[in-house]
Amino acid sequence: MTSAEAPDTSGNGDAKGTSVIVNAIAVLRSFTADEPLLGVTEIANRVGLHKSTVSRILATFEQEHLVERDTETRRFRLGLGLIAVAGPLLAELEERRVAYPVLRELAEQTGETSALMVWNGSESMCVEQIPSHHQIKHTTPLGARYHDALSASVQVFLAAEPAERVRVLLRSGAISYPGLDETSLEAYLDRLGDVRERGWAINYGESSLDEVGVAAPVYDHRGDIAAAVLIPAPRFRVSPATLQSLGESCRAAARRVTTRLGGDTP
Repeated sequence: MTSAEAPDTSGNGDAKGTSVIVNAIAVLRSFTADEPLLGVTEIANRVGLHKSTVSRILATFEQEHLVERDTETRRFRLGLGLIAVAGPLLAELEERRVAYPVLRELAEQTGETSALMVWNGSESMCVEQIPSHHQIKHTTPLGARYHDALSASVQVFLAAEPAERVRVLLRSGAISYPGLDETSLEAYLDRLGDVRERGWAINYGESSLDEVGVAAPVYDHRGDIAAAVLIPAPRFRVSPATLQSLGESCRAAARRVTTRLGGDTP
């Protein structure tokens, strides 16, 4: 065996392999619902990689249909190959299957978009959505991720976490809270207590001026939060009285999903 063929026993090979995977994941995550089309330079700037590295990653992804080129702009978008990757997971998510008919009823009842969110430890992620029938509406695209402390679904999930865990997430920036200090952190913990007591969370134009969100927890058979039902709506359609109605409808829908899961709302 020549020196060129000798195995890497220093551990650097593993480290290099890991960095390649991390970089590839970062490239995929640079695409968002707001900016689904990106060029190589834009992606490189977002993930902090050289353009040649991003080009190689994208070329591999394109071969596997994980990204595709827009025929007009030649920029990249996520490809249908990702559905093949995510499909088995989505099909296996019992919460998604069980919640679907309830979400449909909720959207028909309120006239607003309904969505199902799950928690990955530091982000709320959308796994199902029924869009509003209104021409002007707010939606939560499948795969959308939220880590804003004032997001209604994030509040629901953090309300179930120990206070010290919430402090760590906010202080580290994993959950974003602009202008965070000790006073606002303690006030936020009090707010989470209100969420637990009320049974649903409110985001009244706090993370986006023209959007209102209400969310309520879904529990599994162990009494743990398995998901959250979310209603995002345009702020101009939601008066204080309407907000209360939306919140109560959202909480009732979450309880129905909990029951269908064989869970019990505390």
